[in-house]
Amino acid sequence: MLTRPSDATATARLDIDLSALLHNYQTLRQRAGTAEVAPVVKADGYGLGAGPIAGHLARNGARTFFVARLSEGVDLRKALGAGPVIYVLDGLSDPSVFSAHDLRPVINTAEQYQRWISAPDTLAAALHIDTGMNRLGVRAGDLDALPARGRRPLTLVMSHLVCGDEPNSPINPQQLTAFRQIIERFPGVPRSLANSGGHFLGPDYAFDLTRPGISLYGGGPFGKTVPDIRQVATLKAQVLQVGPIDAGETVGYGASFKARNPMWIATLGIGYADGLMRSFGAYGFATVNGERRHLAGRISMDLCCLDVTDLDVAVGDLVEILGPAQPVDEVAHASSTISYEILTRIAPRVERHYI
Repeated sequence: MLTRPSDATATARLDIDLSALLHNYQTLRQRAGTAEVAPVVKADGYGLGAGPIAGHLARNGARTFFVARLSEGVDLRKALGAGPVIYVLDGLSDPSVFSAHDLRPVINTAEQYQRWISAPDTLAAALHIDTGMNRLGVRAGDLDALPARGRRPLTLVMSHLVCGDEPNSPINPQQLTAFRQIIERFPGVPRSLANSGGHFLGPDYAFDLTRPGISLYGGGPFGKTVPDIRQVATLKAQVLQVGPIDAGETVGYGASFKARNPMWIATLGIGYADGLMRSFGAYGFATVNGERRHLAGRISMDLCCLDVTDLDVAVGDLVEILGPAQPVDEVAHASSTISYEILTRIAPRVERHYI
């Protein structure tokens, strides 16, 4: 299946492996025990396409999804149709829009809470309690000030792990204790704490519903590749030109790379405008014909260069930038960032294929 843009001249393509996605979802379901696993598909499904991603997971058992923006919720409802539950993490803005599209806000402030219980329509909602992130959510000390919710259907109480990607952090058990104390005030309401990393911290973190993101898409729960999580995204770039350079010649802007010996250089049709981080140029690599090779020189807007000395490489060949041979966590480390940013930066002009 081919999606945006359908362009035979595209020099970079992104393959999204739906079978790997489903494997990761099922792996997380096994780790979650009896808890429901609710995929987080914000930021256009972490850059991989929220509609196709959520649609595939919905057809395979997922019943609840999380997005960040209200606009994402509206788009996702159009893609999924009626049925699945969609929560919007940003909070409650216009209740009528939420009602019109059957979306559920995640209440983050007392003001939003008041707007929720005052809305003319019965609107289901989640309540986000801040247990240490100090980002979004009602602080535990402010819960007493919330007005009584009456018959309003609060369908979830949740919090978010500060250090879920650090298994040995003492903050994790501290948050777990704080969350347990808070949820005693909401008997009978489903509870949610675990993100991707939370699935790997132990069963105590699962509660009734988990909210995995990065591990669905191939990122390890602790910023490192793990065997149970398969690579979903494979990013490849086309070889545009291959040629020799002599010892002492330089490659790319700033002449930052100088050949110590005669070399063959392949120019690839991918650059930072396609989402490849400029910082990846210093320590980056690509896999060609099963062999990993280092980039040569700086990454520019549309191009980068690769050492292909002694390899059989021709114009038109595809070189793997991200994928099974180039796990997203390794690419992120070489780019001095995290896997989340690697995936969400992949540009719209990169051709998407769902396989």
